[in-house]
Amino acid sequence: MAEKQSILGRIAQLTRANINALIDRAEDPQKMLDQLVRDYTSSIAEAEDAVAVTIGNLRLAEQDHAADVAEARDWGQKALAAAQKAEQVRGQGNETEAARFDNLAKVAIGKQIAAENEAKAAEPMIASQNEVVEKLKVGLQDMRVKLDELKSKRDQLVARAKSAQAQKQVQGAIASINIMDPTSEIARFEEQVRREEAYVAGQAELQGSTLEDQFAELEDYGRNAEIEARLAALKGGTSAPQQIGASAAGSTGADEGSAAVNDPAEDKTTY
Repeated sequence: MAEKQSILGRIAQLTRANINALIDRAEDPQKMLDQLVRDYTSSIAEAEDAVAVTIGNLRLAEQDHAADVAEARDWGQKALAAAQKAEQVRGQGNETEAARFDNLAKVAIGKQIAAENEAKAAEPMIASQNEVVEKLKVGLQDMRVKLDELKSKRDQLVARAKSAQAQKQVQGAIASINIMDPTSEIARFEEQVRREEAYVAGQAELQGSTLEDQFAELEDYGRNAEIEARLAALKGGTSAPQQIGASAAGSTGADEGSAAVNDPAEDKTTY
């Protein structure tokens, strides 16, 4: 009985445990829940064994009670048979044989009473064990429910811990991005590209400017040659060369004048 009370007390203590309070007090809730799951699983296994033993003992007691009841019924039938036989032989005038069957009937009645007493004595104990077994079964069921609750709490906590860890990593990554902004690297690279493009454009513009300068030098050379020629003519005492436009105009005027002089002569000869 003491063992049964110990089992009941342990089951009651475990089922009354406040899981949320235990989690709040724990330094590492996940480890605490893992340990609680292991403890509950072990306690349930031990309780199941104890309950199985208790139920086995109860079934044995019930079988003994049933045997006592059957034995009492059997002895009662034997007592009845002996008493009837005694009356039968007494009716035939055989008192000695009747007395013997009476004695057998008395012995059977004594056995019947003993079996009934044993059966009656066992009935309170059997009733108590049945009550204990029912309580143990209920307690086991509560422990299983509590174990499921523990596992659910543990899984939720693990999931929350992983989510928090992931958020922590994301926040750390964001913080590192704020400290070392990769867009600044992109900006520097873009500036480098712009400088390269500007350099190529400058090279192209430089080449174009060089060609224009060369043609300008040719024009300057022509003007310098004309100046030198006129200067040489002045020093030699000759008239300065006329400009191309002026000489062309003079030549045209002379031709026209010659044509005008010749026409009257031709007219006179005709006459």
